[in-house]
Amino acid sequence: MTAPKVLISDALSPAAVQIFKDRGIEVDFQPALGKDKDKLAEIIGNYDGLAIRSATKVTSAILAKATNLKVIGRAGIGVDNVDIPAATARGVIVMNTPFGNSITTAEHAIAMMFALAREIPAADASTQAGKWEKNRFMGVEITGKVLGIIGCGNIGSIVADRAVGLKMRVIAFDPFLSAERALELGVEKVELDDLLARAEIITLHTPMTPQTRNILSREALAKTRPGVRIINCARGGLVDEEALAELLRSGHVAGAALDVFVEEPATANPLFGLPNVVCTPHLGASTTEAQENVALQVAEQMSDYLLRGAISNAVNFPSITAEEAPRLKPYISLAEKLGSFAGQLTETDIKTIRIVYEGDVAHMKIKALTSAAVAGLLRPALADINIVAAPSVARERGIVIEETTREKTGDHDSLITLEVETENLTRAVAGTIIAGTKPRIVQIKGINVEADLLPRMLYITNHDRPGFIGRIGTLLGENGINIAHMQFGRDFEGGNAIALVGIDQVVGETLLKEINTIPNVVQVKALTF
Repeated sequence: MTAPKVLISDALSPAAVQIFKDRGIEVDFQPALGKDKDKLAEIIGNYDGLAIRSATKVTSAILAKATNLKVIGRAGIGVDNVDIPAATARGVIVMNTPFGNSITTAEHAIAMMFALAREIPAADASTQAGKWEKNRFMGVEITGKVLGIIGCGNIGSIVADRAVGLKMRVIAFDPFLSAERALELGVEKVELDDLLARAEIITLHTPMTPQTRNILSREALAKTRPGVRIINCARGGLVDEEALAELLRSGHVAGAALDVFVEEPATANPLFGLPNVVCTPHLGASTTEAQENVALQVAEQMSDYLLRGAISNAVNFPSITAEEAPRLKPYISLAEKLGSFAGQLTETDIKTIRIVYEGDVAHMKIKALTSAAVAGLLRPALADINIVAAPSVARERGIVIEETTREKTGDHDSLITLEVETENLTRAVAGTIIAGTKPRIVQIKGINVEADLLPRMLYITNHDRPGFIGRIGTLLGENGINIAHMQFGRDFEGGNAIALVGIDQVVGETLLKEINTIPNVVQVKALTF
């Protein structure tokens, strides 16, 4: 059998290269290649695996040339430099190393906090320039300060632990942080507006998602207390850089420390040159230990997959064996889509996830299915979530996961029911597989409704009254939205009703608001799958 071939297109440690060689994998180590997309596209078709860091951009155009590629391994957590849908469509597994640099990134945030509080970079530059401006650099103590953490997951919780040790008072905003987990960490769970109003120092540790993009917007920054200090070692784009610069100049924000920027490499930025700003060039994961850890981990994972078919830490597929894959694959898709459906409708804290497997599916590897469902559920808020790690991520946030298996009890040979319990409500959605491979929703909130899951859909709840169907169809048509299908269900005549509308075009916020004005419409949501 021909040995698998792996291309390493970014800098990886010699020890990682040796792991591939020791496992019998042919390695082509070209650490500068990731910056040359044309050359990468020219040769990528020769390889079974591609090992990268952040410099290599794996676009759909690159993937179109990757005729033999089976796996992409990212040494690090962020996979925003990989076109995940395009990779999935080509059957390419995308792996990351989600926990290898967590401590390093958390420590960098703490280091930035100290640098900002004591004006260390400016004081260093002044002293080395031969000045002795002792009275110019009047810092503040960290002890006793209120630290607001936005995003208290893996990295945020490490920051919280270190901050508590520094005798800071820690408050945290994270919709997925349970009261029990907050108590365990020694932090106070708060809403975002409360954090903005109270925190003397704010640090961000959330992924970049549609919900978190610009979370510190101009409006949010205006709600902060005077003299606040802001730290971002997470993702560029979480903070409105122009607004932050204005508030720094006005003195409302006392200082800011940033390791990440909207545009990187950041050779120009509205924050550069301001005296109360500390900037570093995306060093969050840049320690010898972290770089070695993620490099070794990605080499082991890729080798296991290429040689044995074992899948670990995949962001687009769960851990299953080669023998299980053909039978499980459509049910994995169904479980993930049911989770995504519920996740896109859930905006408050999740307490419990209950999944019931009935019929034939109850005898399959339900752990893989549960991982897919939980990943789909959490992904709207946690974009980088790993399917394999999804249950542990949920448990870290105090979310209870319950699984139940039953023999066939209804009309379907196999049925998966996902129930999500939040502080305010319980929502349930059920689905099955038809024609061997097609996921279909069959019940929402106890209302029977048969609908295929299309890439773009509208979910509408309404009161069952005459005229609704005509109005929604007319309104969409007038706005150039083509309807692929419309499926309806109701609990009883004149009661509560649900409409699932498959559409071919994106529906914007203006049109969604207009749909909401249709008489008897209760709620409308645009969903993507």
